[in-house]
Amino acid sequence: MSVAVVAHCDWSMDQKKRWMAVAIKRGGQWHLQAPELVGDTSSLFDRLQRRAVDPGALLVGFDFPIGLPEAYARAAGLGSFREALTLFGSGIWSHWYSVASHRDHISLRRPFYPVRPGGTARAHLFDALGISDASSLLRVCERATADRQAACMLFWTLGGNQVGKGAISGWREIIVPKLDEIELWPFDGSLVDLANSKPVVVTETYPGDVYRQIGMPRSGWSKRRQANRIRMGQSIVPWLTARPNLDTGMLRPFIDDGFGWDKAGEDRFDAVIGLLGMIDVVDGRRGEGIPAGDAVRKWEGWILGHHRDDVA
Repeated sequence: MSVAVVAHCDWSMDQKKRWMAVAIKRGGQWHLQAPELVGDTSSLFDRLQRRAVDPGALLVGFDFPIGLPEAYARAAGLGSFREALTLFGSGIWSHWYSVASHRDHISLRRPFYPVRPGGTARAHLFDALGISDASSLLRVCERATADRQAACMLFWTLGGNQVGKGAISGWREIIVPKLDEIELWPFDGSLVDLANSKPVVVTETYPGDVYRQIGMPRSGWSKRRQANRIRMGQSIVPWLTARPNLDTGMLRPFIDDGFGWDKAGEDRFDAVIGLLGMIDVVDGRRGEGIPAGDAVRKWEGWILGHHRDDVA
């Protein structure tokens, strides 16, 4: 697979909490860089491409949803996710990115809800969209597995994860402005095919999936605590040692220090964990994970490296 640079961005609506980890391929070896702020999103892809030493594609992962639930896409009459991105925000879809403040404002063309808590319920969302089954508003890759609970649904905008608002900002800032210049995995093809023929490939990631792959327990620790991140580093080190093609000299001080004492430590931690999972897929140690079926490639998308047999 011809990939020259891999980058993983831990996304947030707050620019000060957007951290990324980058690996640059040189002579068959990945050189992992120190975590850094994402910075100006309009120039992100250009800046990362300029770091390439060997020829190959830029692969960038983001941990916000990239795709739509099949049930919603069908109900809204959307031909594909790529087509939907060209429609959202204009014409009859002009209010799509505006989070509804009242249940009466929810519709298939304005599905995000609510702006704030108080007198709100998920049932309002289901009723307005005409989708009664809560699980139908989860993409298949978001459903519970043996190792994690189901993710938050895309259109519900309350809660600590703020998945919906993260998707809104990510799509508007990252994907839509560059839609004609980038390829979206898996909508536009397999990772191997895209990386071997296209300059920039964007994919969805989920660091929580990579915890298990590295050997970290899913419970009994918190990524918000530096001491816990230091302890989890004990799982990361042997995983890295088993991969001699990874140069981690710049990264090891961060692992040993638990990625810092400040609140951004958890963001740097997830940026790096997500990067490690991406590299394992690029190097062929883990498959892309895409299940059979048209819905994934047409509307829903997938999380890179997430395997269908993991779904509960």
